[in-house]
Amino acid sequence: MYALKNETRGHVRVEIMLSKRETEVMNTVYEISHEKGVCLISPAELLSMLPAGRGYTEAQVEEILNELALDNYFELLSSERKGEKMFVISLRTNGYAFKRCFAQMKRDAAVKMLWAVASAIVAFLVGVILKRIF
Repeated sequence: MYALKNETRGHVRVEIMLSKRETEVMNTVYEISHEKGVCLISPAELLSMLPAGRGYTEAQVEEILNELALDNYFELLSSERKGEKMFVISLRTNGYAFKRCFAQMKRDAAVKMLWAVASAIVAFLVGVILKRIF
């Protein structure tokens, strides 16, 4: 399932879908940093926390992190510690709201599916009643 990007353009709120990879990376970042709001992590550590079968590379993860930072989910700083590249990630408002928006999106999808099934059943019943009448 995918999460929504929330952007405000003027007075209109635009909702754009996050890709599956962006959602997985954002979920991992959220799990690491939601308690304190900030974390210090190396690309290797982040890669080890992501689903193994997806074939992420450090370059892909860094690109995804930069895109999520541009979408205002968190602030991303790169630094070095003992010669190893490190990411300093500070959650922003969209980052803290990530889980809530994700759950809300799942509920909305379930309601739409239920509505579609109910509409199909009603259409079928109306068809059967009309056949019996005529």
